[in-house]
Amino acid sequence: MKKRRVFLKLSGEALAGPKKTGFDEDTVKEVARQVKLSVDAGIQVGIVIGGGNFWRGRTSEAIDRTKADQIGMLATVMNCIYVSEIFRNTGMMTQILTPFECGSMTKLFSKDRANKYFEKGMVVFFAGGTGHPYFSTDTGIALRAIEMDADQILLAKSIDGVYDSDPARNPEARRYDTIHIQEVIDRKLAVVDLTASILCMEHKMPLAVFDLNEKDGIANAMQGKINGTTVTVG
Repeated sequence: MKKRRVFLKLSGEALAGPKKTGFDEDTVKEVARQVKLSVDAGIQVGIVIGGGNFWRGRTSEAIDRTKADQIGMLATVMNCIYVSEIFRNTGMMTQILTPFECGSMTKLFSKDRANKYFEKGMVVFFAGGTGHPYFSTDTGIALRAIEMDADQILLAKSIDGVYDSDPARNPEARRYDTIHIQEVIDRKLAVVDLTASILCMEHKMPLAVFDLNEKDGIANAMQGKINGTTVTVG
């Protein structure tokens, strides 16, 4: 019987906690606790982490866009190394894959290699985005989840789902329980960026959005219990 395989996207800012930069160890340990519950239950887990706790794109006209994006890719590698070590400290086995060589710090991505790690019960971190500029970690997780035949992409955010408008600005904003990916694209609801949305639509990769800080939100989502918004593709 095929095991459930989910890809979890974590924002770098979320891992920084109240400090907004660097790492908040208690936050990362709580993520690790919840992921371990799922791994122990036999769920295969792939993880992509943004780099926003270190770098937010091209912040200066003095920096070329390609170089700025490369800095962002390296920020995601740093994040994955840190989070991977916290996971290992809680008793999980992990591996970090990147689309470019990082010496002995990571392994070079291939589908066969990733599948081998999943079959061994490891949590696999997909760092470095797509390896190319102009593509976000949203696109990175969509690409890898599709390539690795994941069942679903889980987006742990600082907001508890997808709304029809910004709830921070509009107190009347309505949260969707379910929404089709086509409507997300048409209404520019920014669940993930447009490139990632179109990839998910074309390859029928469902997503779910939920609050990272909800008690056991990650563990529940990995079991298919979404207290947030499910983005359908069928």
